[in-house]
Amino acid sequence: MMLTPVLCSEWTKIRSVRSLLVTLSAVFVATVGVTVLVHAMVGRAEADNADFEPVYGSYFGLNFGHIAAVCFGVMATAGEYGAGGQIRLSLAAVPRRGLFFGGKMAVLAALALPVGLATGFGCFLGAQAFLGEYGVGLGTPGALRSAVGCGLYLTLLTLFSAGVAAVVRSQVGALSLLTPFIFLISPILYGVSGIGDVVAFLPDRAGQQILHPHPEGVLGAWDGMGVMALWTALAMGAGWWTLRRRDA
Repeated sequence: MMLTPVLCSEWTKIRSVRSLLVTLSAVFVATVGVTVLVHAMVGRAEADNADFEPVYGSYFGLNFGHIAAVCFGVMATAGEYGAGGQIRLSLAAVPRRGLFFGGKMAVLAALALPVGLATGFGCFLGAQAFLGEYGVGLGTPGALRSAVGCGLYLTLLTLFSAGVAAVVRSQVGALSLLTPFIFLISPILYGVSGIGDVVAFLPDRAGQQILHPHPEGVLGAWDGMGVMALWTALAMGAGWWTLRRRDA
């Protein structure tokens, strides 16, 4: 079997499930919407603070986009293991499990990347529009990189979540694992003395280094993105191995 029919099949699965399209759209709507709303209300007031960073401050709503990106990756992958038994039909149509899994990950990446890039540029341009004289342009050192990096970060986060979901094979189970790992452990432990450098290597913390025009800490902008890419590769590899070794 060729790759093209598999890609078309995976795209058909996603576009035929409204909840998946809504969740993917929410990555952009939630992130940009919250960012623009906050900057419209208090953007100039915050800009008066001495430690205000106009580039990194453009992604205030990213935590909300996190949730949508994780949910999209989990739902698109673990949703096939529901009571309907769709995974058995999928594997009957595509017996080569590596081809099936690779096709699914490729379609998820192809959908998440443009939405992520639109989110990154939407956040940056929307935030700067409300900062007035405090705003900066894409020509500012680190600004263009941060907008592109936001798209790459959200794409990798989607694929990382999909890989975990392929291992757990349950939407509830995957979300129960990912929610504390991404949204609780890193923010809580980052400020703890003695382990901050270790926490910097967690996927979310490492990936977000690229949003800073001048990253601080043990990882630089692209170093951090590389660490997150490694986490993503490990999660996807584990998902592929699980699919090969376990019955549907």
